[in-house]
Amino acid sequence: MKYYILFGPPGAGKGTQASAMVEKYNLCHLSTGELLRGEMAAGTPLGVQAKALVEAGSLVPDEIVEGMIENKFNSVKDVDGFLLDGFPRTAKQAEALDAMVAKRGESVTAVVSIMIPDSMIMERIKHRAAIEGRADDAREDVIRHRIETYHEKTEPLIEYYTKAGKYVEIDGTGTIDGVRESIFSVMDKY
Repeated sequence: MKYYILFGPPGAGKGTQASAMVEKYNLCHLSTGELLRGEMAAGTPLGVQAKALVEAGSLVPDEIVEGMIENKFNSVKDVDGFLLDGFPRTAKQAEALDAMVAKRGESVTAVVSIMIPDSMIMERIKHRAAIEGRADDAREDVIRHRIETYHEKTEPLIEYYTKAGKYVEIDGTGTIDGVRESIFSVMDKY
């Protein structure tokens, strides 16, 4: 079983690239954002709790996200692996993921990191808000908070996965097709 992590700042194009990755490599896409938005739309207790945090630009507590991920690992069949998008976001979550996957006799396969500059993050997220009507993407202060949170909490994972020999960085500023070709080139090696 393969366990890929799709990494990068908000607006880097992870969602755009994930569908092609899932299709080409027969993966189950585990987007914590989509899982949480589904819970919020359904109005579940988890969704109500998550909505307030997401709208403030804050992260949802680890145990909630980890439980959702582990449930998917245990319930999804007939795939060659998983593509985690939006998880892990902290070193603590990375350690929890390592433990979850180790229980299955496996390890993280590779981290594919799509990187773009902060100015492009702001531009892309505002554009996405206009097109998709996502309230969590509409306010500049929330976007700035998400960028700061990414730099503070998530960027340390670069070192974590580099030390593990699993981190590969992709330039996300090119065309969608160009970025996709770079991603496929990396995934073909793992």
